[in-house]
Formats: sequence, structure tokens, C-alpha cells
Amino acid sequence: MPERPSRVDLLELDIDLRVSDLWREAAGIEEWSLEVVAAFMRAAYGKGYCDALTEENPGALCAQHGYRVPQRRLQPADAA
Repeated sequence: MPERPSRVDLLELDIDLRVSDLWREAAGIEEWSLEVVAAFMRAAYGKGYCDALTEENPGALCAQHGYRVPQRRLQPADAA
């Protein structure tokens, strides 16, 4: 980590801490395949989704790192 990390570096660190259990499990994988990578991607996405839904202050992660907090949709997006 640089002496003065960028906001991207800090965001990456924050996210890594949130998925540390996945990193720990990934370290034990001996044979990687597309299916294994896809499973980890789904797990990380699901973890992020759950974190966002249960965050005490919605948008705090974005705000803490200087990113714009997305506005919530008032109505569901139209089905395509």
C-alpha cells in the first residue's frame, strides 16, 4: 500500500475486509477453473448485495470514500 493511498486503494481495502472470508477460502483452492471463479464472483456479489441491504446508514461506504451516493429508485425499472 502506498504511503498516501488513493481513494481507490482505500475502497479496495474496505471491500477486501468485507470479503476476507472469501479471500481465506480462495487461498485454499488448488485447482482453479471457470466454474470456481464464477462461484467466487457470485459469492462476492451476493455478499455486497446483502451488506448494502443491511447497512446501518445506506450509502455510507460510498460517502466515506468520496463517491456520490446513488439515489434510490422510487419505482421498479420497467421490464425489458
